[in-house]
Parts: sequence; C-alpha cells; structure tokens
Amino acid sequence: MGTLMRAAQEGRVTEEIKLVAEREGISPEKLRDRIASGRAVILRNLVHESVEPRAVGQGLSTKVNANVGTSMSVCDINMEIEKVKTAIKYGADTIMDLSTGGDLDQIRRTLLRVAEKIPFGTVPVYQVFIEAYRRHKSGVEFTVDDLLNTVEKHLKDGVDFMTIHAGVTKELVEHLLRSERVVPIVSRGGEFIIAWMLMHNEENPYYKYFDNILELFAQYDATISLGSTFRPGSILDAHDDLQVGELLVIARLVKRTRKHGVQTIVEGPGHVPLNEIVWDIKLMKKLTKGAPYYVLGPLPTDVAAPYDHIAAAIGAAIAAAAGADLLCYLTPAEHLSLPTPEQVKEGLIAHRIAAYIADIVKLGPERAAKRDYIVSKLRSELKISETVRYLLYPEDALKVLTQFGKVEEGPCAMCGPFCPILQFRLSKRLEERKE
Repeated sequence: MGTLMRAAQEGRVTEEIKLVAEREGISPEKLRDRIASGRAVILRNLVHESVEPRAVGQGLSTKVNANVGTSMSVCDINMEIEKVKTAIKYGADTIMDLSTGGDLDQIRRTLLRVAEKIPFGTVPVYQVFIEAYRRHKSGVEFTVDDLLNTVEKHLKDGVDFMTIHAGVTKELVEHLLRSERVVPIVSRGGEFIIAWMLMHNEENPYYKYFDNILELFAQYDATISLGSTFRPGSILDAHDDLQVGELLVIARLVKRTRKHGVQTIVEGPGHVPLNEIVWDIKLMKKLTKGAPYYVLGPLPTDVAAPYDHIAAAIGAAIAAAAGADLLCYLTPAEHLSLPTPEQVKEGLIAHRIAAYIADIVKLGPERAAKRDYIVSKLRSELKISETVRYLLYPEDALKVLTQFGKVEEGPCAMCGPFCPILQFRLSKRLEERKE
C-alpha cells in the first residue's frame, strides 16, 4: 500500500483528503496538490484507526498542540489522563506525550487510548535514553538498533507523528562546543542525541540512518516532525549560526522525505525577539519550499514566567499570521515546573485564541471571521446572553457574565445604563424627534 503523499503525487484524491478538505473549507484538489508538494500534511497513522485526521499546512486553519507527560520528579498517570481530557475539552488539535518517568510504554499506550480521535505524537529518543540509563546507569549506552526499534514500537502503537532530531550533525556539534551561546541547548531530545554522539564519536544515528527512518514512516504512513535541536533558549541566541545551520540540514532532509513519499513537518524556533518572528517564518518556508512549520512559541522574551503562556501567545499569533501552521502551546509552568491540568487549560486557551487571531489574517475574514461578525452584530443589538453562545469559550464566558447575578438582555454590568450603544440609541431617538 502506498502512502497518502504518494497517492496525492499520482493525482489521486482519496476519501481522507475529501473529508479533511470539507472540514477545512477548501477544494479536495487544492489539498491534494499541497500534500503532493509537501506544503501540507494529514496527521495520522494507519494503525491508529480511531483518529480523526487533522490537516496542517498552507492555506489551512492554524492548529494547536498540547504537550502532556510525566517527569522523573512527578509521575502521576491519573493527572496525565486528566491533562489529555482537559486538552481535548479546550480545543487541542494534537497531543504529544513527553513522558520521562514511570513505565513509558504503559503511559504512552494509556494516553493514546484516552486521546482516541486526536492525532498523537511522541519523542522516541526520550524512551531510548531513559531505558539505557535504567539498564546501564548511563543514558548514552544505547545502540542504533535500540533507537530504530523504539521508533518502530511507537509506530506500531499508533503514534501519528514523531519528533526526529535528524538535523544535528557532527559538524554542528563541533560548532556548539566552541559557541558563545547564552543558553547552549534547550532541546532535551536533541541533547540526548548530542551526548551519544560525543560519547561514541559517531555521526547522529538519526541523520546517518535517515533512509531507515523513512522506510518505517512510509510503512505506517505517519508523519516525521524534524526536531529543532538548536532552537534558541534565549532571545539573545536567536538566528545564530547553529539555529540557521541546522535549518539548512533540515531543508535538505525535507527534500529526501518528499522523494520517499513521507509526510514531514519542521519544528522551531524557540525564543525569538518580536521583530524577528516574521522573517524566521519566511526563511524557514523559503528554505523548505513551504513545509508545514510547527513552532514552540515563539517566545519573544525570557522573563515572563509564570506567564510564558501569554508571552508565547503573542509570538504565536504573529508567527501564525506570517505562515506558521501548528502552534505548540506553553503553559504557566513553562521553565518552572510540570504543568497541572488547570495550567494545561490556561496554556491551551491562550494559544487557541492566538491561532484564531492569526487565521483572520492568514485565511481572510470570509473564512475565519464569520463568528466575529455575528458577535459584533449581537453586541450592537445588546443581546448579551445570545452573544455568549458564539464566543470561543462560552462556558467560561457565562461564568463571568453571571458572576454578580443573573443578567438579562441589555448592557453588561460594566457600563450598565451608560453603555455607549444604549446611549447612542437614545441620542438617535432624540435627534429623530427634533426632525
């Protein structure tokens, strides 16, 4: 059986493409052509039969990912289950399991079942490194077979997309060792690969055996997410030779994935000053010929914690309006702790709003701002209760609306009888009487 990308490259419009195109409000032929060229992907795995595929890429609505997962310090599977449920309730398009503590196979499979219809992602090198540490008291004592077998195990479980840190090379690691970065590296998975490379004096196995990776992903028709090992961890490191050097390697890898008919997205860019966000997106899109961009943040300041979710949402709205396709949320716990379910909710809400704001620019008002028109009309008619139904989060809006008691149609409790819309109506009536 060929891959979805192969079908698109052969000019076929599959039932899956038709279904997703209808949901996105575009023609199946447009979506087919974008998948064929690698400018869009449909996230799913042939084994994950319950998943409702999501399309990510050019001309499509901006999607939001929610990270969940245990740590070595806090390992509570029930809390992670609650996080997944919270993420789904508040509009996550995809979910990634970043677990590093506990029984990693059991946790992944449990969260996959809970996610059910939502495309599910992982970072397989986490499991490889941690299991090597448990066996040998050294995380770098894993083999290439350990790495490839773990990738295949995740694919067999039904994982739809995976972070593969194939863009870091020996040459780039040598640059890292000599660099004057403020924060040398913040990619956990990338550092695991670098540690292995330094210990064994070998090329990155993801890079060296990339064709083997492509064969595995083609077999399950899952999506590769090319990880950003050298994404900046400080705005002072943004767009240095390491970040851009890795992006050049990734751009070449993207070409190889397209030849193999394997769908691919690209990760980045981390901490980036506000004025550099737009051209970061444009540079990535230029080098990769329009590959879907999966962005963490971008976080335009290093000092906002515990409100990094707000700072990141500002960067995310700008990035998505400029062409970023999938936003990885940040929570109030970013840089400080493992998030709670409530913090998952806060992070997701901030980034869903950012995605919506960006889509008004990216997709145009006819596709993206229909709700804005309805809400504005209802507000002008002082139909406040009816307005709530069309907001992004009606349940939360209703709680605020009624926090001082039941509210009838008319002005809200902020302005009351001095509401400018109401006052304008009165002024207009007086003017009409004069006539």
